[in-house]
Order: sequence, then C-alpha cells, then structure tokens
Amino acid sequence: MSPVVEQSAKARLISDAPHPRIVSVLLRYDGSDPLALRMVFPAEVSLDDSEVVWAFARDLVETGLREPAGEGDVHVWPCGRAQTVFEFRAPEGVALVQFDNASLRRFLRSSYAVVPAGAEADHLDVEQHIGSLIV
Repeated sequence: MSPVVEQSAKARLISDAPHPRIVSVLLRYDGSDPLALRMVFPAEVSLDDSEVVWAFARDLVETGLREPAGEGDVHVWPCGRAQTVFEFRAPEGVALVQFDNASLRRFLRSSYAVVPAGAEADHLDVEQHIGSLIV
C-alpha cells in the first residue's frame, strides 16, 4: 500500500459576492498515483450537494506558484507574493479559488517526501493502469 498525504487547507472562493467565502479543502496525494494530486471540495460548495474532487498534475501546482500554468480544465497562477489562484473549468461554469502559498508549499514538501520530484516514473504501476483501461 502506497503512502497517502492529506492536508486540510483554507481556500477563498472568488466571486462577485461582497464577502469572500472561506472553505476547507482537502489536499490529497497518493504515492500509487505519483503524477497527480487531488483537491477535495466540500459538498456545501457544489451544485448537487456532493463532494467535488479535482485531480491534476502535481507539477502544475509547483509551476503555478511561480508563473501562470495550465491547459484545459485547470489553470494556476501566482497572485502577489503570498497567494495562488486556481481556475477550474467545467461544463457548469468556472470557479476561481485562492490559496495561501504556505499551505500549498507545505503540502508539496510532504508529497515529495513520499515520491520525490522527477522520480514519479519509478513509482508508476503501468500494468495496473493498463489493466484498468482494458476492463
């Protein structure tokens, strides 16, 4: 069983509302899926009252802390010196979420303790992933 890193982080939902909404987001990294990390948003912020999970490349966060990054559904960019913004695009709309850099860096350090940057390929179970595609 591969090690799993989980960390709660406060996030600000960016909208046109007069006051930002703060939610607790679970950051999750599983060594058995070494290229990806997951952000689990609480049901209270979803359109259908169920937890929302976004999975994307771990290196997207690392890059997004320094410069704009991302293609497709997830984009990340620095916002001043202390925050980073995530843009999540879905058929239902776009969500902008802001995190403090300190919590993202702490989470990344913990994930690198499980699988160091650049060593992800050594931890991939290619046969398992191929098997899951065939089933």
